[in-house]
Amino acid sequence: MLTPNEMISKAIETGVNKANLSWWKMLILGIFAGMFIALAGVGATFGNVYGGKIAGACIFTAGLAMVVVAGSELFTGNNLMIMALFDHRIKLSRMLLNWTIVFIGNFIGAIFIATVVVISGAFDAIPDTVAATANIKVSLGFFEAILKGVMCNFLVCIAVWMAFAADTVSDKIMAIFLPIMLFVLCGFEHSIANMFFVPSGILTGAIYNLPAPSIADFLVHNLLPVTIGNIIGGAILVGGGYYLAYHSSKQKTKN
Repeated sequence: MLTPNEMISKAIETGVNKANLSWWKMLILGIFAGMFIALAGVGATFGNVYGGKIAGACIFTAGLAMVVVAGSELFTGNNLMIMALFDHRIKLSRMLLNWTIVFIGNFIGAIFIATVVVISGAFDAIPDTVAATANIKVSLGFFEAILKGVMCNFLVCIAVWMAFAADTVSDKIMAIFLPIMLFVLCGFEHSIANMFFVPSGILTGAIYNLPAPSIADFLVHNLLPVTIGNIIGGAILVGGGYYLAYHSSKQKTKN
């Protein structure tokens, strides 16, 4: 495995590569990542119902495994691009452009899966659970949602950071597994996963005449604070913290 001193160089180069993608590649790969996370959410939903919370948490790890191994752009993981920004390898505008386009792509991918899964009848046996999950997520207080978002993306970005140490597919999946399982098991909030969970609950509520949140509730009371928390946990705590701990001044070059 790579050492943290070697991992920081790999993380910075990855950030540079992500910043240099064309906007349409960011969007397409963002859509893929949104679909991967949403599909993991589908599996985790059934896992929670039929196998318990630990089963659901273990199943959900497939989402980031697909993102990292198959190759795609995930907003929460891309918060680590801030390492390349701190190293003066990319401009703030390029990082924010990536985050914005990838966020939109993730939303499109997650909404697509939510729509297909609900309309296909995959949740016919558990509509109450799907709607209840959405209601719980929008009922969080604003500050509570931020804090749960912080802890979630702290663990997600730790998983991505650990994956930088691995050279094989199996090692990357093993590195990802435990941190992702922890965030799901603890009930922390992931903005991209919620792009699947809440809209699927809204659609399920509409189809099965069940209480469900509104789109405005989702955007204001969940997605906004959770996204803020995700950025703090991923970019500031993990990205900023590990950059300060392991960067080498010799690696710094002006863009």
